[in-house]
Amino acid sequence: MTDSNKADLFRHAMSRFTSAINIITTRDGADPAGLIATSVCSLSAEPPSILVCINKSASAHDMIINSKVFAVNLLAANQKAVAQCFYSAKGAQRFATIKWQFGINGAPILHDSLVALECKVTEAIDGYSHTIFIGEITESILHDDPLASCLLWHQREFASIEMPSR
Repeated sequence: MTDSNKADLFRHAMSRFTSAINIITTRDGADPAGLIATSVCSLSAEPPSILVCINKSASAHDMIINSKVFAVNLLAANQKAVAQCFYSAKGAQRFATIKWQFGINGAPILHDSLVALECKVTEAIDGYSHTIFIGEITESILHDDPLASCLLWHQREFASIEMPSR
């Protein structure tokens, strides 16, 4: 099997993993920057920290390195339009039609996201085509509805689950 075939098979296999849709945001000077990421994972509760894997070719990658801050915005199931905007628009235009504000650390926080975690970069680790950013959480913002579900990515499509009522 060629390396190209291995890579294609890997991408197809990974499409079967269901992942939450997160918008990773940062700043470039005074301008907001961000991208969609599904490779987000909790790391530790002491100190509260998270890891995010960002492709080195992504427009916001170097901005995260330079600013040393990012936010993880977990999208709600009803925020498909936000995800589509981040998929199709470029640069600061991704923020033109959505509500957001700069957080305490300076990274943009998206209104109505289920969770927003403001982070300072504590480590950047080479991960081949990606950088694994470890972020210490400096602020956690939770949506008011604990039963709301997040937007998911499965089989290269947006998806969601309906949460059972309590």
